[in-house]
Amino acid sequence: MAESSVTFFLEKLSNLVIQEASLFGEVEGQVKLLRNELKWMRLFLKDADSNCIYDERIKLWVEQIREVAHDAEDVIDEFIFNMDHQRQKRLKNLKFLKRLPTCVGFADKLPFIHELDSRVKEINVMIEKIMVNRSKYGLEALVTPSSTSTDHGVSQQERRTPTVEETDVVEIKDGMEVVKQMLIKEDRMRPRAVMSIVGMGGLGKTTLAKKVYNHNDVKQHFHCQAWVYVSQEFKPRELLLSIISSVMSLSNEEKKEMREMGEDELGGKLRECLNDKKYLVAMDDVWSIEAWSSLRSYLPESRNGSKVLMTTRNKEIAAQANPHEVVGHTDSQALVYELRIMDGNESWELFLKKTFGARDSTPVSLSKALEELGRKIVAKCKGLPLAIVVLGGLLSTKEKTEPSWERVLASIDWHLNRGPESCFGILALSYNDLPYYLKSCFLYCGIFPEDSEIKASKLIHLWIAEGFVQRRGKEKLEDIAEDFLYELIHRSMVQVARKKANGRVMSCRIHDLLRDLAISEARDAKLFEVHENIDFTFPNSVRRLSIHQHLVKNNISQHLHNSLLRSLIFFTDPIERKDWRSIQEHVKLLSVLDLGSIEENYILPKEIGELIHLKFLCIEGFDRVTLPSSIKRLVNLQNLNLGYNDSYIPCTIWKLQELRHLNCRYGEISSQFKLNECMSGYLGVEQLTNLQTLALRAGSWLEGGGLGKLTQLRQLDLRGWLTPYLKKGFYDSIAELTTLRTLVLRDMEFYKTKTLLNRVGLKWQENIVEEKTLIPGLMSFSRHTYLYKVFLQGKVDRLPEQTEFYPPNLVKLTLSSCELKDDPMLILEKLPTLRILELVGNSYVGKNMVCSFGGFLQLESLELDSLNELEELTVEEGAMCNLRTLQILYCHKMKKLPRGLLQMKKLEKLGLRTRGEELIEEVQQTEGEEWDRIRLITSINKWD
Repeated sequence: MAESSVTFFLEKLSNLVIQEASLFGEVEGQVKLLRNELKWMRLFLKDADSNCIYDERIKLWVEQIREVAHDAEDVIDEFIFNMDHQRQKRLKNLKFLKRLPTCVGFADKLPFIHELDSRVKEINVMIEKIMVNRSKYGLEALVTPSSTSTDHGVSQQERRTPTVEETDVVEIKDGMEVVKQMLIKEDRMRPRAVMSIVGMGGLGKTTLAKKVYNHNDVKQHFHCQAWVYVSQEFKPRELLLSIISSVMSLSNEEKKEMREMGEDELGGKLRECLNDKKYLVAMDDVWSIEAWSSLRSYLPESRNGSKVLMTTRNKEIAAQANPHEVVGHTDSQALVYELRIMDGNESWELFLKKTFGARDSTPVSLSKALEELGRKIVAKCKGLPLAIVVLGGLLSTKEKTEPSWERVLASIDWHLNRGPESCFGILALSYNDLPYYLKSCFLYCGIFPEDSEIKASKLIHLWIAEGFVQRRGKEKLEDIAEDFLYELIHRSMVQVARKKANGRVMSCRIHDLLRDLAISEARDAKLFEVHENIDFTFPNSVRRLSIHQHLVKNNISQHLHNSLLRSLIFFTDPIERKDWRSIQEHVKLLSVLDLGSIEENYILPKEIGELIHLKFLCIEGFDRVTLPSSIKRLVNLQNLNLGYNDSYIPCTIWKLQELRHLNCRYGEISSQFKLNECMSGYLGVEQLTNLQTLALRAGSWLEGGGLGKLTQLRQLDLRGWLTPYLKKGFYDSIAELTTLRTLVLRDMEFYKTKTLLNRVGLKWQENIVEEKTLIPGLMSFSRHTYLYKVFLQGKVDRLPEQTEFYPPNLVKLTLSSCELKDDPMLILEKLPTLRILELVGNSYVGKNMVCSFGGFLQLESLELDSLNELEELTVEEGAMCNLRTLQILYCHKMKKLPRGLLQMKKLEKLGLRTRGEELIEEVQQTEGEEWDRIRLITSINKWD
């Protein structure tokens, strides 16, 4: 852990020595001495960080190094901050004189130079003493420079998606069938019932619940379903919002209205929605009966077979939720399933699966001695699946030899002797075995709330902003960080939650016990603090703070007097305007600021410009965010994320040339500016050559062809009134962006205007806009070999017939509001890699679609949504042979299911949402074995 602190600061210091040599002036010699000494320290720390758990002397030595590295970082950052502040002050005082120099004069910076000189000399003396102590106290033999450690981790060539899924982790075959039958068994005499899965942490309660919840039989049985994570710090209102978003189809405006409602009003809406439905609500990780009590009155007790599925570690909670039931999974009448620990054979099978990637069809052959060692290792886990999985993940990275496994067995014994919790000791062993470059990354996962789904891109961007990811040749930091995430997943320290269309990880989560370990270790390493650990006396030395509770947030001012704070992350509402004064006066060195999710218009104060070290700034939500022009001072900003907020962004944003990710989907760039803000040289999007993500509302900034110069761009998302800018220059620019992975073009104003005219009874006239098509001619994407996901919304005359026009590796295509007159299937079925196709919002206005023989050979998911004129879909024999999911939503003129439906042998899910009766009756009433199979995989939602 100390190694990470030193490495991060060394990189920063090396860059500053090169870039700001004139700024340091006379102190340059001392600064370079500091850099060289830290380089030597770093060599010793790679092994010392791991060995400190075995020797208190090493632990103390490592702590001293960490502290001196932090002190040095503070000194340098404060100096840079003071120099910038002095420069801004000079600019303000002399702004009326055009020709006076704008740099900081020697007399202005002399006091800061003297202070820097004094403090760096003190630090260099302290480093010398620390290094002397290595010999003085006999640490030389214990702490030597590592010859085997590597700075690189998994190479790019070895990058791979984890092979073992979370759902493969626990053997739950018998339990799955029992729990499923409990849920779907009809009992009209009993009102809504609560079915509970009970067991200690690490037994696989959530995994079992998820497999049952997602089973086709269960989905077909209930009209609607919702899954909510409860955890210890539950908030009834947030649970209600989560359930409502799952069981009701809401527009963005309706979602906003819901967020403004109180708990009782939300509960009333939910009760009204569920009153006539057979529903299933899953409540994962319930710690107290109060969590159930807070929702109970809002879930109708209709005698229609509705169920609540609960996972909990506490038998008493399960008993109180269903007071008349008998607890015990052996009673077929009970609604409680108690997970048991695994027996020896099950434990061994799971161990082999995780350590070797073994399957039943490929048995593992081990020598007698190695098998004996393996079974001893498994026995230490005492039948707890999580411990077996994590330990197997550790051994999967080791040599499959007796000495290697003997060392692991000895380490287990040492860890288990350190504390009463056998599982916790095994988890600690796996953490300590992590390479130094993964330790900070793993611990950082603990800042997120319990049971939360962590967006992989956000986690990766935070790791980079925090300095946990160092350069590796010419690879992008984002790719290196993604490798780190995959390695943590491969070791089972992190679990995959969802994947993208191209198989990459979209989101992940961390098990509660591993999160507890991360928080405990992070606190010892002074990496971060979370709200559970903040006592009345605030820990003044903390450098990263994660706020989860409103109680803490309401008293945040008293906690913002910590000048060492570098990261401030909110998972509640953002801080209020009055608290910004505390940040301006005391917390000046922030590099990460995540203000959480807003529920009302938020004006970021001009004081944000003071935080010149800021690298990561995030404000999520759905309301309006206004950024001040002082944003231009954040010259180190790498990531600006305003989510789905309707944002106002000043044109000074183009000055931030370090930006790598500008994610403001509905952000509007202002064309209004003061002369002294934007006129100092031409400003435009082409200045941001480091951009990898660009998500913005379309505007005049698109003119001039600057977009084509962003050759590092991987994700481009443009929305709003696109039509005026879709000219040849625009398409020429897109043609240059050959590193794109995702392209989203949404002409939303076109769609909104046409919809509004139709609602008031006026006919849409094609000459309302000068351009008739969103994509005239559709440029060739043949050079875009990385592009796997395309979303196009707006009018299109016709699709190109030659497949060469399309990205060669296109996996997911969404067309919306295109109003195609010709059947698009005749062209799209020829795309060789297409696996997901969504045709929505009148993307096709014809009556018939035909998927011909040999078409869509790779397609796995097809969604037809709001195709108002579609009457018939024909699937010829030999087409869509790999289709697994078919959704037909709001296609109200369709009277018959697709011709050829029965020959789709791999179909696992058929979703229907319609106001008519014909489709529903066909599914429910047609006889035959094949129709019995179709009924099992069909979910129906009658829409009025």
